[in-house]
Amino acid sequence: MKKGGVRMGIYLNPGANRFREMLRSEIYVDKSGMLSYLNKFFATEQKYVCISRPRRFGKSMAANMISAYYDRSTDAKELFQGMDIAQQDDFARYANQQDVLFINMQEFLSETKSIDELLLMLRKSLLWDLLEEYPDFHYFDETNLTRTMKDIFKKTQRQFVILIDEWDCIFREYKDRTAEQKQYLDFLRDWLKDKDYIGLAYMTGILPIKKYGTHSALNMFMEFSMTDAGPIASYTGFTEDEVQKLCQEYQMSFPEIKAWYDGYCLRQTLPAGKSECRTMPIDIYSPRSVVQSMLLGELSDYWNQTETFNALQIYIDMNFEGLKDTILELMAGGSRKIDIRTFSNDMATFHSYEDILTLLIHLGYLGYDSEHKSVFIPNKELMDEFAAATAASKWSEIIKSVKCSDELLQATWQREAETVAKGIEQAHFETSHIQYNSEAALSYTVSLAYYSARQYYTIVRELPTGKGFADLVFLPRQKYADKPAMVVELKWNQSAETAIQQIKEKKYVRALEGYCGEILLVGISYDKETRNHGGEIEVVIEDKKGSSPNCPR
Repeated sequence: MKKGGVRMGIYLNPGANRFREMLRSEIYVDKSGMLSYLNKFFATEQKYVCISRPRRFGKSMAANMISAYYDRSTDAKELFQGMDIAQQDDFARYANQQDVLFINMQEFLSETKSIDELLLMLRKSLLWDLLEEYPDFHYFDETNLTRTMKDIFKKTQRQFVILIDEWDCIFREYKDRTAEQKQYLDFLRDWLKDKDYIGLAYMTGILPIKKYGTHSALNMFMEFSMTDAGPIASYTGFTEDEVQKLCQEYQMSFPEIKAWYDGYCLRQTLPAGKSECRTMPIDIYSPRSVVQSMLLGELSDYWNQTETFNALQIYIDMNFEGLKDTILELMAGGSRKIDIRTFSNDMATFHSYEDILTLLIHLGYLGYDSEHKSVFIPNKELMDEFAAATAASKWSEIIKSVKCSDELLQATWQREAETVAKGIEQAHFETSHIQYNSEAALSYTVSLAYYSARQYYTIVRELPTGKGFADLVFLPRQKYADKPAMVVELKWNQSAETAIQQIKEKKYVRALEGYCGEILLVGISYDKETRNHGGEIEVVIEDKKGSSPNCPR
């Protein structure tokens, strides 16, 4: 089929049908600003771009958009009317000017049984489209993909845009087949590297490009990943501003959406001038989960509809030394500093628990704070995934703590200090392999013991109060405004009464200024003199009423 004199192929200039589907969707967020960024690198040494993001983060949507923009068989002026890219000076210069080869590598993997068969099918498929579009050229070797593209470029002087979606599926499916992985990388290098016929090569997948020691067969690519998002951080996933607008449109609670689906704190590089650049943190939300919650009007775990907890469980079950302790800390709301540099960018080569955690960053199960080099569980949706995975892994520490947390929370609401003390003591016993010798360790235990509270509360650690920091503050979510707020102070080898006194003296409750409901002051202490698991844990609970000029009298 031809459109405007250009033949629309299967892989060569495939048209804009997939992009039109996106535009017809009820929710479409304009990410066309990415095109202006790519235009800057067209036909330069920086023309190789690889973006890795978790599933359902908008990778394929971005690839469909890029294809529709450069593809000679489409009409970008009509497609991008009113969008960001249409307002840019470079819009017309690159729109619909190139031959696009758009490949979803998963398609070829699914239809073949070996890397040899895959690469043969790929070459034949691309050659079929190329020779259909340019049948009258004189070719040196019509069976040679690279040479054929050289011949076409020599005649047309039109560079190709190469788009490869799911580029890393070989590494995810052929996890242990190193020789075939190298064969695949060598093919990509020979096809793409230092080729005049390439105007832009764009790859996207879940994993960064595979490394072999310090060597990479594709070292010409600029890489942007979950650990180093660079300037394109805002173009995959939803930004906070975009989510706020959707919440207004669909009348959804933004604080609730934030608690469920936020947490991917990337650092975006911003050009500040020719000689310097600066970075700023940017909150990124899981797009699929946000869209589903808006369309269905319900907060739920949409992640497991694309990735089951079994995928997470596999890596948890490897149980490298230090992994269990770290997972416990993360599920308790903490973070852990790790070294991501040893990760080999595959799903089979692991040297330590840090490599496992780095993989979980790229899979989207963990957030990464690049400034502090630490990992954390981003939101409630992912916290639920960890709870399911650890339960399936028969981690008794987690199972018992989660099961008992409902009872503990109810006992707190009922002001049953003795029952609360026993519950926290039990949680202490279950997590005793953690170095339990500080208030920080006690904090992890208490947070895990109150696991169920995440359903009702936003939990803040070290909340600034003006006269210090409250250890733990539980703020009721909008949906559960009938629940009391809780200010928890922890004391190591001091009395629980001392903890309550500190809350009052340092006026920690002022951090809840404007809150009108009930506030529970909870003091928890641990006696380090009896360092066995039966050590004294004391709890004191007091009632207080929030006050504000705006509170009803």
